[in-house]
Amino acid sequence: MNTIFRKSMLSVAGLAFAGGVFAGPIAAHANPVDAKPVAVAVQSAAPKPQGEQSHITLNDEQTANVKAIIAATKKAGLPERAAVISIATSLQESKLENLGHLGDANDHDSLGLFQQRPTSGWGTPEQITDPAYSTTAFLKGLRQVDGWQDMALTDAAQTVQVSAYPDAYAQWEQQATDLVGQYWNS
Repeated sequence: MNTIFRKSMLSVAGLAFAGGVFAGPIAAHANPVDAKPVAVAVQSAAPKPQGEQSHITLNDEQTANVKAIIAATKKAGLPERAAVISIATSLQESKLENLGHLGDANDHDSLGLFQQRPTSGWGTPEQITDPAYSTTAFLKGLRQVDGWQDMALTDAAQTVQVSAYPDAYAQWEQQATDLVGQYWNS
């Protein structure tokens, strides 16, 4: 057995034993009649949002795009965390607007919710501006990122998107989480 692993396991066992020795006498004197259920905090596998968070008010089109991203995520058989990453990415890239060609204001030939580029192999302009297609393409890229489920959102999004502003996705995590919570089961 690996020495580091063995020492880690012994440390964990020692902490558990010490906790039992300390808590045991306290629990033994507890009055079971007065016992009340205790809320237990469950740590989510998803990391907490990083840094200062941004928020925008969504119009009907943007809300429809949130629902389209969630539907595509479910169809792909991926969990809510994938929808959170997708929505946060779209919030950063397009503010959840399905952008067409913006002329001189365009970033190269970037289009759609995720500002994907036909010249980078994301699909045709028609495909990229279809919310279901563009989300599926993003999710395909996300699936190729080892450990994306446990990564910081901005790292997972950046690995797929390769943005000039890699940390910008983090600011949308709370709103994306709230939107998925609101629409996942509707």
